[in-house]
Amino acid sequence: MAPSLGEAHSSMKVPQNAAWWKKFLAFVGPGYLVAVGYMDPGNWATDIAGGSQFGYTLLSVILLSNLMAVVLQSLAGKLGIVTGRDLAQACRERFSMPVVMMLWILCELAIAATDLAEVIGSAIALKLLFNIPMLYGVIITAVDVLLILVLQNKGFRALETLVIVLMATIALCFGIDLFLAKPDMGGVLHGFVPNVEILQNPAMLYIAIGIIGATVMPHNLYLHSSIVQTRQIEQTPQGKKEAIRYSTMDSTIALTLALFINAAILIVSAAVFHSAGMTQVAEIADAYHLLTPLLGTTVASILFGVALLASGQNSTLTGTLAGQIVMEGFLNIRIPAWLRRLVTRLIAIIPAVIVTAIAGEHGTEELLILSQVVLSLQLPFAVIPLVMFTSDKKSMGAFANKLWLKIISWVIAAIIVVLNVYLIIQTIRLF
Repeated sequence: MAPSLGEAHSSMKVPQNAAWWKKFLAFVGPGYLVAVGYMDPGNWATDIAGGSQFGYTLLSVILLSNLMAVVLQSLAGKLGIVTGRDLAQACRERFSMPVVMMLWILCELAIAATDLAEVIGSAIALKLLFNIPMLYGVIITAVDVLLILVLQNKGFRALETLVIVLMATIALCFGIDLFLAKPDMGGVLHGFVPNVEILQNPAMLYIAIGIIGATVMPHNLYLHSSIVQTRQIEQTPQGKKEAIRYSTMDSTIALTLALFINAAILIVSAAVFHSAGMTQVAEIADAYHLLTPLLGTTVASILFGVALLASGQNSTLTGTLAGQIVMEGFLNIRIPAWLRRLVTRLIAIIPAVIVTAIAGEHGTEELLILSQVVLSLQLPFAVIPLVMFTSDKKSMGAFANKLWLKIISWVIAAIIVVLNVYLIIQTIRLF
């Protein structure tokens, strides 16, 4: 089977006999591409709703979901480094063709749902910042196909650099908004401590599950297992061990930045809306419009809009890569990157255009929620094979999950499955 992302496979050299920090820097990049999915526009609505309704209480849920993500992404990276296969390729080798086809279809639906969230998020940002109607904003987002093509021609490091710059932009915007919001630091620290009230209050539990469901993204597991292979490593036990260590450091640091951004969205919402008695702020546009009068400066709203636009554009980059990896891995079909991008984007844009034209902006917000439910449906079908494969001594050898890691991984998988089933049932009731 041909390597994943053939044009970029082993394209970046890792210095040998160099200082540890030089080696680490060579591995920096893939973790940030993965972390993008943990702060896409789909997360914003749940974070804003959680902060406005319940103050800082749900910060512990953001922390828990981030810890889950750290474990799962480290497993995905390890699978790619040790076996030389991404998660989609591993599924193709291990499962029967009907199962492979089902997993592929589910994964394509998840990627389309992710892209839909990015399209809507970017269109909302364009509407808020430049007053461009939602319908035109959705259509404008198709233009980023050209950006992908330019970046892919400049090499994988160019793509990683742009993603890191956009992430830094989001972090800076929310860092300033945090400063302007002046949150209660005692309340913030207390919010990171798990509270039994989350399980006892049905409304709080629903949003908590929404945060977890919107945080751990299935396509990220396929993506990470592939892009770690862009590094040229020594194919020896020692070389692989070193690569796993640096890759895990990269993804853990990047996901910590994602934790800061998600927590910042909730903290700003809690400090500005909840403290003012506005407990029903749940939509992104409402948050944008209310920041200026409540904080007394338009800067807060502008930074919020810029961060949203950066988030939407960043997520489209990684969604494209994931689409290419999934199609090549499950079906062993390779089509030009521009065609793959065009197909993915059209699948997302067509429903967004139809809903925007018929139902207006409120319809797009409901579509955003629906896209997260589709992602929730697909998640167990990515997590369970990942834990299975990385626990298998036959394919992983000495790198197979130790007993303690097996237990933690299966507990995380079980929590995700149970919570997502609950979220889906509750959402169906709402619709």
